[in-house]
Amino acid sequence: MSEPLAERLRPRSLDDYVGQKHLVGPNAVLRNMIEAGRIPSFILWGPPGVGKTTLAQIVAKKLETPFYTLSAVTSGVKDVRDVIEKAKGGRFFGSHSPILFIDEIHRFSKSQQDSLLGAVEKGVVTLIGATTENPSFEVIRPLLSRCQLYVLQSLSKEDLEELIQRALKTDVILQQRHIEVKENAALIRYSGGDARKLLNILELVVEASPLNTDVLITDEMVVKCLQQNPLAYDKDGEMHYDIVSAFIKSIRGSDPDAALYWMARMIEGGEDPQFIARRLVISAAEDIGLANPNALLIANAAFDAVMKIGWPEGRIPLAEATVYLATSPKSNSAYQGINTALETARSTGNLPVPLHLRNAPTKLMKQLGYGSGYKYSHNYEGHFAQQQYLPDELKDARFWFAQNSPAEEKLHQRMVQLWGDKKK
Repeated sequence: MSEPLAERLRPRSLDDYVGQKHLVGPNAVLRNMIEAGRIPSFILWGPPGVGKTTLAQIVAKKLETPFYTLSAVTSGVKDVRDVIEKAKGGRFFGSHSPILFIDEIHRFSKSQQDSLLGAVEKGVVTLIGATTENPSFEVIRPLLSRCQLYVLQSLSKEDLEELIQRALKTDVILQQRHIEVKENAALIRYSGGDARKLLNILELVVEASPLNTDVLITDEMVVKCLQQNPLAYDKDGEMHYDIVSAFIKSIRGSDPDAALYWMARMIEGGEDPQFIARRLVISAAEDIGLANPNALLIANAAFDAVMKIGWPEGRIPLAEATVYLATSPKSNSAYQGINTALETARSTGNLPVPLHLRNAPTKLMKQLGYGSGYKYSHNYEGHFAQQQYLPDELKDARFWFAQNSPAEEKLHQRMVQLWGDKKK
């Protein structure tokens, strides 16, 4: 039995690599380092099927260094230590550090990640981690600080079209059939920017065609094949990111029935419960916000409950939080406020802190006026005293604006009472 098409077409060099031009295109940062033979430890963060494992293998081949791989799903601390010992024994003076590739590094426990620190810091191994999850949530800070982070993107329509043509022109098995792609919209839509999924669908469609006949691929043909065998192009049978998007948008749109349905689809597809719980926490802060601050407490409690009680009972607190968030009033004022503040901070640079707000731990600082004139709010009626808290250049700037909900209107009226027209 031959290898799957996705494996047969796996690139062996950067010239064959499709997508991620911002990292490995001409004069891109990662390509320059690979070609110079100077590779730091790094983590590749991106959706499935965009070339994380392939890129790690290309790096190892280019550097001609031993390549060890571990799966966070099946490996323990002992496995990590065994690989580190092998790496120590297999390294020669002046050679590149062996590469340790860890797939799904976000699933590594804290103790597993701790066991990597010394080897990474001393250069015993060059760590390449791959994750579909935000590393800042799941990778411990000491390890993250020792690694560069590169973000990979879903493949574009042009990337996917290039991949289709490469498969038809270079794959020895597909070349045995006369294949014409008349329409590719369905191929690209169902792939969701995932190269492996695209090639699996293409292979499925070709195999579904009678032998010794020409293959004419149309959108209708692709849809028909996938309806007949919906699990064939995806091990979980789920359009992962589309369903997550539908879940969040249903909560945002205050439809608890749709939100429960999409969560059920994720559960049936084998989604990690922690992934669902994280999305609820994000939604509570981003979409419900100050209109109902209890939403964030409920979402965090659901996350904590899932961690404590496990699966399948964990679906119950997740469902409770989902319904609560979907039925809560909505506001994204805090989300918009921090985004505006970030844009301002980036565009205005390092504006000085007003003297009266500065810390004054030494006598010299006090002599220079640090902290002078600061009004300690608790010494004033209502625990409030008007004074300037922003840099001079931004003294009248506004970042937070209340939205139309009873809870936020109450906060807004308090600000107007304290600050007057400045906060209207």
